[in-house]
Amino acid sequence: MIIGLPKEIKDNEYRVGLVPAGVRALKQAGHSTIIESGAGEGSGIFDDEFVAAGGTIVRSASEVWSRAEMIVKVKEPLPQEYKLLREGLILFTYLHLAPARELTRQLVDRGVTGVAYETITNDRGHLPLLEPMSEVAGRMSIQVGATYLEKVNGGRGVLLGGVPGVAPGRVTIIGGGVVGINAAKMAVGLGAGVTIVDRDMGRLRYLDDIFGGRIHTLASNHYTIAESVAQSDLVVGAVLVPGAAAPKLVTHEMLKTMPRGAVIVDVAVDQGGCIETTKPTTHSRPTYYVEHILHYGVTNMPGAVPRTSTFALTNVTLPFALRLANHGLTEAAKRDPNLKNGINTLKGKVTYRAIAEDQHLPYTPVDDLL
Repeated sequence: MIIGLPKEIKDNEYRVGLVPAGVRALKQAGHSTIIESGAGEGSGIFDDEFVAAGGTIVRSASEVWSRAEMIVKVKEPLPQEYKLLREGLILFTYLHLAPARELTRQLVDRGVTGVAYETITNDRGHLPLLEPMSEVAGRMSIQVGATYLEKVNGGRGVLLGGVPGVAPGRVTIIGGGVVGINAAKMAVGLGAGVTIVDRDMGRLRYLDDIFGGRIHTLASNHYTIAESVAQSDLVVGAVLVPGAAAPKLVTHEMLKTMPRGAVIVDVAVDQGGCIETTKPTTHSRPTYYVEHILHYGVTNMPGAVPRTSTFALTNVTLPFALRLANHGLTEAAKRDPNLKNGINTLKGKVTYRAIAEDQHLPYTPVDDLL
């Protein structure tokens, strides 16, 4: 199989879909990789490293897209890339289709096989290709929140850790999954007062145990969320419903009760956000205000730390890329039901139920098309 590695074009996105070790592994398995010149530079990986690993460098993205049988990326295609999509192409990347109606339509209309990192599972039902970027984003959410809480950056001037004689900042994390637990680690480490809200009581018991009383936990409902948000300097949105749009748990009205200059970092923005007032932003223009509350809604947070993120991501994506290349889509999906769960579009159909339901589109089970 010919695998294509284009340069990412999303605003300030410096990650890349493969590292040289992945190119070498694919070559050793009998496949070829064509790489757009400069694709890895943002992650500190240069063309000569890809060539030494057995890859071929080409000058243009269009050549990569036109020659490849499978494109390996990090982020979803942007409108300027839609014209490069074509029937039968395997697109292996983060897609986050639930809130992206136009991208879904493009993939369906153009007959692209969309295999989404974020819906591939493992035998325990976890999302192994989402986990490393959730770890990065969760940890970054506190760094980002602490930065924007500084008065010079638009916040209310609170030091999350406080100092002797002055209370620490208060952080509410909505969701106790991978993003939430990593956000909590960072916030606790800074000395902030941390509350995690989740609907899974078993998860809350687990979090309470591992943090040893250094956090507070609350069962998720409208009342407890409103009460905790009202007392917070920083709110982190960390809710995930696999493949589906995130529920809006923090309402516009709740913002009116928050301290002026408080900060919201909605990590769930890729799936539409769990804060009612969230909208997608970019690293170039990351923030905006609603009700005097600073909102941060960057959709590719890990792109700001690409060296760490690229290697963490490719550690988990490469085995699946090899399966797709070695066996082809149909056989790989039949052999591995976890990989099959990643197929969001196939042969002009939406094959992931949550996406079809969110967008009111016909749903076709992937088994009907393999």
